[in-house]
Amino acid sequence: MKIILASANKGKIREIKEYCSYDVLAYSDVVEPFDIIEDGDTFKENALIKARAIYEKLKDSGEHFIILADDSGISVPALNNEPGIYSARYAGEGVSDKDNLYKLIDELKKHNITKTAAFYTAAMAMITDKGEEFTVHGWMYGDVIAEARGDKGFGYDPMFIPEGYHDTLGELDSDVKEALSHRSRALKLTKTILESLA
Repeated sequence: MKIILASANKGKIREIKEYCSYDVLAYSDVVEPFDIIEDGDTFKENALIKARAIYEKLKDSGEHFIILADDSGISVPALNNEPGIYSARYAGEGVSDKDNLYKLIDELKKHNITKTAAFYTAAMAMITDKGEEFTVHGWMYGDVIAEARGDKGFGYDPMFIPEGYHDTLGELDSDVKEALSHRSRALKLTKTILESLA
C-alpha cells in the first residue's frame, strides 16, 4: 500500500516517513505539483481540503493508495490563538520558517509577554482509493517564549517549551520531541486506522 502525502514540507515528510513502515511518497512524486487553496476555518477542514485535492487527481489511476494530509500549527491564547491555521504563512506567503518564528516573537514582545501558554495542534485526514475519509487530531501543550533557543526541529520549535520541560523543542533531542509531539500523537491514531485498512 502506498501512502501519498499531500505535502511538500520536507520536515513533515521526513517525520512521517520515520514513523510509518509503509511506502511513503510526497504527492509531487506522483502528480505535477499544483496550488491548493487552504480556505478552511480549522486545521481539520484544511487537512481535508488538501487530501481531497490530491484524491481528485488520483482517483481514476487504478492504484491502491491512501492519501494522508496534515494541517498543523501553533496557537497562543494570549494572542487570540494566533497564528493558528495561519502558522505556515504567519509572516506572509512564501516566507521561511524563521520569518514566521520571528514574527511570533515580535508579537509577544509587542504585548510585553516573555512567556505564555501555547499549544500545537495536528489534524490528519486520510482518504482511501475508495473515497473513504478519516480524520484524527493530536495536541501538545506548553509555553512559548519571546526568544529563539536551539537549532533542532523546525518551525516554531526554538520558542516552544513543552509541559514538564525547561528546554525548547529546538534544544531537546529528536527522540524526546517525537515522544511528545502533536504530530506523533496524531500519527499513533493514524497508524491504527492505516493498519485496519491495509
